[in-house]
Amino acid sequence: MRIYTRRGDEGETGLLYGGRVSKTDLRCEAYGTTDEAVSLLGLARSLSRDERVREIVRQVERELFTVGAELATDSAQREKLERHFGVVSGEMVVRLEGLIDELGAQVKLPRAFVLPGGSPASAALDVARTVVRRAERRAVELKEQGMLANPEVVRYLNRLSDLVFMLARYEDRGLTQEELIPHREGGTGAPP
Repeated sequence: MRIYTRRGDEGETGLLYGGRVSKTDLRCEAYGTTDEAVSLLGLARSLSRDERVREIVRQVERELFTVGAELATDSAQREKLERHFGVVSGEMVVRLEGLIDELGAQVKLPRAFVLPGGSPASAALDVARTVVRRAERRAVELKEQGMLANPEVVRYLNRLSDLVFMLARYEDRGLTQEELIPHREGGTGAPP
């Protein structure tokens, strides 16, 4: 089996359950951004020294494939998706909330902005969080265009960015976090 098909050479790609669209289609942007998040989470997992962080990230990576499948499916083909793949559920969102609460009970949250880079793993998690936020914005845009039938996708991505933030803080819980307190008039946030 060859990795290349040549079918996308004219700038189109296939959706999950049929139909071809431009590679600039909003669905492609949404599921492509989700794919970026999966890859960055994989990087963070490979850098993490904490088994609990690795376990949570691995589960989230798997769930993001479900998110991506929803984003890559035309609304007219939703029944096929539900029958063959599964969809994002409210229970998945509640599970993320439970994880956020679990980690939050073990981490002292910063009182200001955290400068990413406390450790390689937390830095990768912070980058992944920003990509999850972008995926959420793309999903919201799909919803606003009437191209996303399941509101749980947006809720899931919203909670996931919070979870990834908590994972980064949990990863560095034993380190001193460098915080940035914004100054009102053109200050740098650096200590005086």
